[in-house]
Amino acid sequence: MFRRDTPVEAQFRMEVRTWLEANLPLALRGRTTRPPPAELMPWYRTLSRKGWIAPHWPKQYGGMGATLNEQLIMTEEMARIGAPHLPAQGLNHIGPILMEFGTAAQKAQHLPPIIAGTVIWAQGYSEPGAGSDLASLATRATLTGDHFVVRGHKIWTTWAHHSDWMFALVRTDPQAQPRHAGISFLLIDLHSPGIRIRPIKTIVGDEEFSEVFLDDVIVPVENLLGKLHDGWRIANALLGHERLATSNPQFSLMALERIKTMARASGIIADPADKPIASNFGEVDVAAAFLQSRRATIYGGSSEIQRNVLARRILNLPS
Repeated sequence: MFRRDTPVEAQFRMEVRTWLEANLPLALRGRTTRPPPAELMPWYRTLSRKGWIAPHWPKQYGGMGATLNEQLIMTEEMARIGAPHLPAQGLNHIGPILMEFGTAAQKAQHLPPIIAGTVIWAQGYSEPGAGSDLASLATRATLTGDHFVVRGHKIWTTWAHHSDWMFALVRTDPQAQPRHAGISFLLIDLHSPGIRIRPIKTIVGDEEFSEVFLDDVIVPVENLLGKLHDGWRIANALLGHERLATSNPQFSLMALERIKTMARASGIIADPADKPIASNFGEVDVAAAFLQSRRATIYGGSSEIQRNVLARRILNLPS
């Protein structure tokens, strides 16, 4: 929408558009919030069978190996048709990190189910007292023989109540200075004994997030990703992937499509409340899309944190 396709790219765009029109169920188009797994995951698996579930993954791991422009085309066409937002923690977060830091056994165990859509992942970073100041996290993991014992409390954990696994930052050396030096990165089976999950209803009206309570949860030592106490380095690498995903223009493009539809309905400009508009093109709830965008200012660290990251790492400004 914001660039000119080459002839090959234009052909690819038409292929994507035609296939989406033929295969995306009408009931999943234009949804304001993410549909529940029973509705969404069959569509996820349809994309997987087509080979389009992970355009950004290398082909050797089951991805599409798409060029950047092809990825943009797919994003634009998904937005144009109003495709639902897929669970991203597996595809965009832990998947690429496993490719970079995981052992051969970890890759073999976890990457194929992400592609197939048989396993859903959650991200266990934030805590009630550790959000943007993530280094102050308090969840403890004590190494005892061949396993860790994990005790703590995670919050704002996207889709944890629907997930099978959670990648989590845990404190493995409480005496370490600076604080981030004693943090490790664990892969936790959410079906393990000692885990309790409580959904959180958001401003949009969905239950997108959850609290996760861990009460002496046993995690095998082979579920440590990377080295012991080296979780902060992996966490920052993952946040790079998360921030890239947060900048995905799909939500903005979908909002633009809704505005176009709204503009076709008579009287919309005179409606200062943005209430749902009934039109010949369907009902449009514009306010919900705006509320969705509000929480994007917190994903992966608040907007203030993102500005600090840009100032230090891109502009080389002093801390």
